[in-house]
Amino acid sequence: MFWFALAVDLAAIILLSYCLYFRRHGRRDLLLAYLALNTGIFAVVSVLTQREIGLAVGFGLFGVLAILRLRSDTIGQGEIGYYFTAIALGLVNAVAASAPWTLLGINALLLGVMFVADHPRLLARRERRLVTLDVVHEDPVSLRQDLETRLRGGVEHVEVAEVDYVRDLMVVDVRFRAAPPEPAFSPSRRGGATARTGRR
Repeated sequence: MFWFALAVDLAAIILLSYCLYFRRHGRRDLLLAYLALNTGIFAVVSVLTQREIGLAVGFGLFGVLAILRLRSDTIGQGEIGYYFTAIALGLVNAVAASAPWTLLGINALLLGVMFVADHPRLLARRERRLVTLDVVHEDPVSLRQDLETRLRGGVEHVEVAEVDYVRDLMVVDVRFRAAPPEPAFSPSRRGGATARTGRR
């Protein structure tokens, strides 16, 4: 069952890292990181399960390594989600190699959740930005109005992160609903009719 579990793990991590992550976000370095992390965990945990070594030791080791890797670069929360999914796939496929239906079901569950949760059409207009303003607003209403004018969207949540009265600036964490894109310019029907009349 080892080779079956290995084949499932490789197929799952390729779907996760390339088909889901890379084609949506385009970071080649993280694509390589997900592949290496998943296959490394699968290989080591497979060895641990075949020997009389506590699995808790292996899980703790890779937990520490994952935390160190996450702290070594600036990545988004969504990319951290891909990291933990890659780790989970490696662990599940190595441990559940003797239960193929359970293995396939958990793989399908993890990949399905990531496909839906990170779909571009899901909450596409909801955005978050860290904004530095060149003015200090004491009134929350004026702050919200200023942000809506600058971001051209409806502000849903504002959290003031920093206020500097010396340099007269403030840093705010904003969650907002972006305005729908404006339709592309197209000549009006009336203008088209006029042009046709002119050719006559």
